[in-house]
Formats: sequence, C-alpha cells, structure tokens
Amino acid sequence: MSKQPNRLIHEKSPYLQQHAYNPVDWYAWGDEAFEKAQKEDKPIFLSIGYSTCHWCHVLAHESFEDDDVAAFLNEHFVAIKVDREERPDIDSVYMKVCQMMTGQGGWPLSIFMTPDKVPFYAGTYFPRVSKYGMPGFMDVITQLQEKYRQEPEHISEVTKSVTDALKKTVTTKSEQRLSKDFTDKAFKQLGKRFDFNNGGFGSAPKFPTPQNLLYLLRYYYFTGENAALKMAESTLQTMANGGIYDHIGFGFARYSTDEKWLVPHFEKMLYDNALLLIAYTECYQITGNPLYKTISEQIITFVTREMKNPDGGFYSAIDADSEGVEGKYYVWAYDEIFNILGEELGNVFSSAYGITREGNFEGKNIPNLLNTDLEKIAADNNMGLTELYQKLEESRKILLTEREKRVYPHVDDKILTSWNAMMIAGLAKAGNVFENEEYTKAAENSIHFIERHLIQEDRVMARFRDGDVKFYGYHDDYAFLLWAYSELYDATFSVSYLKHARRIADDMIDLFWDTEEGGFFFNGYDSEELLSREKQVYDGALPSGNGVAAVMLAKLGYLTGNTAYLDKVEEMYYTFYNDISEVPVAGVQFIQSLLPMENPTKEVVVLGSTDDFTTELKQTFLPDVTLLVSDNPEELAQVAPFTADYKQLNGARTIYVCENFACHQPTTDTEQAWASIRKDR
Repeated sequence: MSKQPNRLIHEKSPYLQQHAYNPVDWYAWGDEAFEKAQKEDKPIFLSIGYSTCHWCHVLAHESFEDDDVAAFLNEHFVAIKVDREERPDIDSVYMKVCQMMTGQGGWPLSIFMTPDKVPFYAGTYFPRVSKYGMPGFMDVITQLQEKYRQEPEHISEVTKSVTDALKKTVTTKSEQRLSKDFTDKAFKQLGKRFDFNNGGFGSAPKFPTPQNLLYLLRYYYFTGENAALKMAESTLQTMANGGIYDHIGFGFARYSTDEKWLVPHFEKMLYDNALLLIAYTECYQITGNPLYKTISEQIITFVTREMKNPDGGFYSAIDADSEGVEGKYYVWAYDEIFNILGEELGNVFSSAYGITREGNFEGKNIPNLLNTDLEKIAADNNMGLTELYQKLEESRKILLTEREKRVYPHVDDKILTSWNAMMIAGLAKAGNVFENEEYTKAAENSIHFIERHLIQEDRVMARFRDGDVKFYGYHDDYAFLLWAYSELYDATFSVSYLKHARRIADDMIDLFWDTEEGGFFFNGYDSEELLSREKQVYDGALPSGNGVAAVMLAKLGYLTGNTAYLDKVEEMYYTFYNDISEVPVAGVQFIQSLLPMENPTKEVVVLGSTDDFTTELKQTFLPDVTLLVSDNPEELAQVAPFTADYKQLNGARTIYVCENFACHQPTTDTEQAWASIRKDR
C-alpha cells in the first residue's frame, strides 16, 4: 500500500476511500479523468464495485495494491473507480455491456474503454496471475494496451458494435398489451424454477429474491392457488432455519453459496432485510403463523441495533470479511461453544444448531436449524419445549455478547434513499400489522431523516454520508419513496403522507417518464448523459424501479381516485410487452401490478375516528382493497377528490365500500361493510 493517498481520499464513498491508499492513480468518475484521457489519448480502465464486495477486496489486494500493476496502469491508462451503490446508473450501462460481450456479469466489474466512454473489453474479477482458467490482470492490461496502440481499427470496430448493440436494446412500445394471462405464466415459470427440496428458486448460489415471494403471496390471494402459498412458505421457513439467517444476532445474509441455504455469503445488505421483513410480515398476515412474526421482529432488532444511524437513517451494508477472512465474525469452533456456554448449555445448543467438531464451514460452524427436531432434543434432555426455548435463548444472548468482542466487519455507513425507503416501508408495514408503535415511529424517524437531508430544493438526492449529500436521485429513489409513503399512510392514516406520495409520484413522472415510448428511464431529464439511457423492468437483487412504480401507481390511483396514475400503468403494459412477454418471471415485480389492475378492486372510505374495525381492516392482507380513513373529510378530499361529497351519517363512524369507483350505500354497520368487502372472495 502507498503511504501517500491518491485523489480518492477526498471522496465520501466508503468504497472509494478503501482505495485511497492504492498506488494506482485513481480518479473518481468526472470531467477531470475524461479530459486527461482525451488529452493524452489513453484508454480508460473503469473499475466498479462496492465496499462490502468480497471479490472486490481480493482484486484490490492482489492487483491494485501491487506496485508493478499500479505503475503499468498509471503509465498507460486513466483509472477510474466507481461505487455502484452511489452510481447505479453508470453500473447499469456498463454491466449491460459486460453481459453482452461476455455472457455474464458481476462485481468487481472491469471495463476498458476509449476516452469517449465506449467499452472495447469487459470482464469481472481477474486474478493477479493467470489461474482458474482466467487470464491474469497484468496480462490483460498489457495486451489491451498494445491492442489500443497498435490496432486502432480493431478498437473502432468493437466500439461501433457496442454502440450499435446498445441502440438495439432501447425499449420500444408494442402494439400488444400484457394481460391477466401473464400473471398465470409468471406463476408457472416460478413453479418450474422452484426447489421443492429446499425452497427458493434455482440452484447454488441461491438468492432470497423477495419479489418472487411477494408475488406468490398476492397470486395466492387473487387466485386461491395453494401451491403459490406453499412455495412462499417453504422458502421463508427454510431460509429462517438455514445458515443464511444469523441465529445469534439475527438478519439475513445476501445469498447462500449452496442450494440448501446453509453456507451464506456473509455480507448483510439493508435491502435484503427490508424486503424480507415485508415478505415475513405479509406471510404472517395470511397464515397467522407466529414464526413469521418472530423473524420479522428479529430482523428489526438486528437492523436497528447494527445498521441504524443515530439520526434515523439506515446504513447500506455490513461486510462479509473481518480481519481479511470471510465469515470470521460469524462462525464458531466446537470447543469454543462449550468454553463459553459450559457443558449443559453447550450440549443443548450444539444439538439444536448443528455444531460439530468437524464443522460445516472450513472446520468451523455456522449455526443452523436445517436438520433439527426440537421436540426430540427437548425429550432427550428431559425438558419441555418451553424450557428448551428458554435455554436456547439464554445461550444465544451469551454467544452474542461474546461475539461482540470480536473484530467487527466493515460497515458501509452511507445512507441511500432507495434502500432506506424499502426499510421504511417494511417498518411501517410491521408497525401496522403487529400493532407496534415503536416500529411505526422508527419508520417515521427515517422518513424525516430523508426529508431533512436527502430532499433538496424539491429534488430527491441519492446518497448521504458524513454530512455530504450527492447525486441526483434515480428512478428507484422515487419509486421506492412512493412505496414508503404509501405504507406510512396505511400505518398512520396521516393525510400528509398521502400528500407526499402524490408529490413524489408527480415528480417521478415529470423527471423520468418517457413521453414517446412510455415507462420510466433510470436517469432523470436533469441528470448526466451517459452512453445509453436505461429503462429497467427486469428484477435483479432489487425489484425493478418500473415494477415498483407500476404497483405503487396502481395503488395510488385506486387510493386517490386519480385515474391518470392508472393510465400510466396501462401504457406500461404496452411499453414492456416485448421485454417480458416471453419470460414474465424476469420482471415479476412488474407483473405483480397486473393482479389488482386485472381483477376487481375495492376502495373503502371510513369517515370518523379509527376503531376496531379499521384496525382489523388494515391488519388483514387485502391487496385488492385500498383504505382511506379520516375524521376530517375536507382534508381527505384534498388528496382524494372523489370523497368530496361523502358525509358521516348522523355523526357516526360511516363506511363507504366502492368497487372500481362505483360505491354502495354508506353504512354504519361494520358487519355489513365486511360483507361488502369480502364479497366475491
């Protein structure tokens, strides 16, 4: 490592700061780097990653800390570092190019491009020297530099083919429309990918994909298809038992390296835990199974303990590595468990959580419940289940206290609007469903943090860290904020949140809507112009912004009676027809919006103070029902004008039940109201 910092020392991104003492003469993305490349006619090496990325650390240690590699890069290239979590717009464009050129992608993302930002070579991780069937990084940069100097015609041919290929990926509107049939098609495709032995979808590595679970829960509700609920429950239960779940400190890791959910990639992401919180909470709404409530509450315990900023925001991620070793903070030696817990508790804990001398991860143990029969363990130890649970909880607390003495993994403490918005939505939903004001208050504290720090001159911004706010917000920031405000309204019935939701929706349309082809661009009209303008409808680790926007605009349209929002969703069914008609499961978040749009919906308006009826109504899983509650009809009419003529009957709490904006006679009888709401179900 260099003793002198490079220019990344002035950046706020934790990822860029990790490279501030590399001998590589790094630049941040910006005019200075591109002007240097143009002036000196040098190719650009663009390296994209994030601070909790294990293989990013490996590449940095092997190559970017190497003096010989650095000297060659500094002489022959202009090297640029980008944090993909701060600049998902840049990452999206160049990841698409990498996938087109190589058939795969991932991080670290390594792009070699001309001074005008057009790639001519792409890859991901390269070892320092050739191995694993991969070329060594030094070989790659040596050969590419020679090719750039000696074969300019070849470079021109490649860059032209890249720009031509990008033009062909531009989304254009179809004359055909996505319809209800595609909701069935998505379900069948999920069924084909479902792992009936272990839950989840596909094989190793296996990701939680919460958007699939949220879709299955809604598909079950609208169709009564029991298999959809069983797939969701199987996945949620097995994940909760697996090593992907931290049984000592709670929270989910990013993915499992095996198909059984046993061995995690140990980093923990805010967005995974936010979306899984929503999935477990909704599954509890449907089934009443206390396991789902327990996991939901434990996720909140973890996130508020380890990922919360004192002012109310939430940090982005916790690294997999500590002391340079993946998983070191989380795993246990067999003898260590007994040294800490003693013989009696050690035996019980080891039996329950699969702790053995051989271990299940590089000689150490990842606690899990995958093959555990708690009733048998209780019987073997002459105790009841209640006593067993008490002893396991006692053991967990002791181990957590001991674990906290270890070297803690790196925390990426930047606060991202989009990821925080998902956590706000999860907390608000949990506060609503579990009648827990602390959860709702945490959601409100976080949204107030966003409003104080990340909305400037009415423009949503993307990132806050250490007092520094940067980057115009992307479409995801607006779409996920719309989700957050929607859930906050559901939890509190505060009209101010509905007003905020409408403002965010309107600004989102103004900034990102494609007026020619429909759908939302990832970058705003006021943002930096990149090599191509992306429009995302495929789900990745996160549900797509267009998918979330479609679901939320549909809900907002029914909630407020503003059909302009529904018209936008309708247009999107033509815009994205060509993209996902063959493989709707690739955009299942977007397909989710078809369920309320293509099925009967009910709009319920309650005038008067909240009571047991409204509490029961908002705690019940009813994705075909929107609920407006107010004791101030005039204020409600400001955001939902269709309610302007609604009146309370004789000053009593009055319920209006409407179907697709056609309303029944108002009633003060809750049983009659419930009958109307449950009609056709």
